[in-house]
Amino acid sequence: MTEVLQTLPRPLDDRLATLRRVAIVPALNEEGSLGRVIDEIRRFDPGFQIVVVDDGSTDRTAQVAEGKGAYVVRLPFNLGIGSAVQTGYQYAYENDYDVAVQIDGDCQHDPSELPAILGPVLDGLADVVIGSRFAGAGVYRAELTRRFGIRLFARVVSAIVGQRLTDTSSSFRAVNRRGIAVFAADYPHGYLETVEATVMAAKYGLCLHEVPVAMRMRAAGRSTLTTSMSTFYAFKVLVALFVGLFRRTAPHVEEER
Repeated sequence: MTEVLQTLPRPLDDRLATLRRVAIVPALNEEGSLGRVIDEIRRFDPGFQIVVVDDGSTDRTAQVAEGKGAYVVRLPFNLGIGSAVQTGYQYAYENDYDVAVQIDGDCQHDPSELPAILGPVLDGLADVVIGSRFAGAGVYRAELTRRFGIRLFARVVSAIVGQRLTDTSSSFRAVNRRGIAVFAADYPHGYLETVEATVMAAKYGLCLHEVPVAMRMRAAGRSTLTTSMSTFYAFKVLVALFVGLFRRTAPHVEEER
């Protein structure tokens, strides 16, 4: 029994207890699933500050979040997922959080997988950790056109950053203080912003790491990404990736280096 216990990983909660940590949950009309997301994050670690960025919802998303005790930032109207995510990172930066996790409000991201994406950050091995649906944990089913887009982005981004990645469109992520500073100062505002954000992180010199995670089907509502939209945005994102290589970087990020 003693030998078995010695092989167990160091409890993540012990390390997290020394850090200021925040969960950023961008949400648009997620009243049907958001309460469960908040409950599951708290079940994993009650010490997480949960910040819900309400991106102009027309349902009771904000009220559900407030009823669960989350801090809610209400955007005046629907600004898009990129703006909502950056707002969350700006809150984390301005309030001096050490670690941030990004979790969708539709229940596809399972907070029980947080140890996997937090591990490399807590070990000092990565600035940004991406939870990948295609790295060997579980089975994630998506439409053919969407799978093609995901694989295409993964290959293109891998070539740009010089590192093999399998799921650059995953928004289930953990970042340290350096990552928070970068994304607070500079974050893409396109639809599939996570793809551009991955390249941006590498451009700023952040260390990227990918870990396998299992993801669930959406608990409520529906995705706004149709087949025609997938094709349109795939083209836009590919153009944006190459244009982004020549963008100037935000100056204050150097403070965190």
